[in-house]
Amino acid sequence: MDYETFEHEADIGIAGYGSTLEEAFENAARAMFSVMVELESVEPKDEVRVRVEAEEADILLVEWLNELLSQAHLNEMLFSEFDVRIQGQEPMRLEGTARGEKLNPEKHELKVEVKAATYSMLEVGREGERYFARCVVDV
Repeated sequence: MDYETFEHEADIGIAGYGSTLEEAFENAARAMFSVMVELESVEPKDEVRVRVEAEEADILLVEWLNELLSQAHLNEMLFSEFDVRIQGQEPMRLEGTARGEKLNPEKHELKVEVKAATYSMLEVGREGERYFARCVVDV
């Protein structure tokens, strides 16, 4: 599985996995939006570009996820597909694309609102050949 969610007290944990760090970040975004909506109902019609930077990969993950939430709220959109490119060391720079469509309560099966990605259980790393990116989101 490319992503998963897990229970965490009153909030929800998310994790993305991939053969690259970029893939793990993309799948962490899928995990976060899967908490909010059935991803299959969100068509990748429109695209939003995102740029964030941070000194470390784990902080970069939180910045990426929170910027996606901001863009979703500002544009009244839901996202289902993501592309990420990470460059640099200090700071690390992420340029990404989120694809989705305008929120439509009649079409989209909404679940829980995610308020923010948090530093709780925040971890980015590698297990064998697979990268992972995980944290807890505030719902």
